[in-house]
Amino acid sequence: MLDNINSTIQQFINLTWPMIVISIVVLVSVRITYLVKNKEKIVLYKELLMLSFIIYILFLFQIVTFQDDVTWSTNNFVPFKEILRYNMGSRLFMKNVLGNLVLFLPYGFFVSYYLRNDKPNLTILLTLVTSFAIEIVQLLIGRVFDIDDILLNLLGGYIGYLIYHYLHRFWEKMPAVFRTELFLNMVSVIILLIIIALI
Repeated sequence: MLDNINSTIQQFINLTWPMIVISIVVLVSVRITYLVKNKEKIVLYKELLMLSFIIYILFLFQIVTFQDDVTWSTNNFVPFKEILRYNMGSRLFMKNVLGNLVLFLPYGFFVSYYLRNDKPNLTILLTLVTSFAIEIVQLLIGRVFDIDDILLNLLGGYIGYLIYHYLHRFWEKMPAVFRTELFLNMVSVIILLIIIALI
């Protein structure tokens, strides 16, 4: 199972790294120029969060529009039909069930963070709109529409909201020193270095 996950991640990195590198250079250079030109304060952790969200959207676009082999499946408008046909732990289960769930965890988190959601309703609504739009676009570009993908995306978005919600509650109870910009900037740099080292 771990081999399937590692293989999928490696394949995805190989596919997307040129787009991500170019996008990061463009976004960072324009954003820094904007902040310096307008004499605005640079808050590193906020900038890294925004950049992470944009990179995530680019990843999402690449995943949902990539034309790999779609001949094994057809349009599905019956809830749970596709979910229940996969053997747990199989490659297709990992890709289509866990993959669609995990794919929208960051979406639920980022939307909740930027909208400061206290309740999940708005996050779930925005997840539904985005997921439905993805399925329609996939149908139009020759892939398939799957209602189960929408259900799994909704669950992933909701879990992303829960992660934000409980992290936010935990963060509010932390000592003030751990909520300063300096501390959050240092943590952001450490996380960034770890991600770079893992890639």
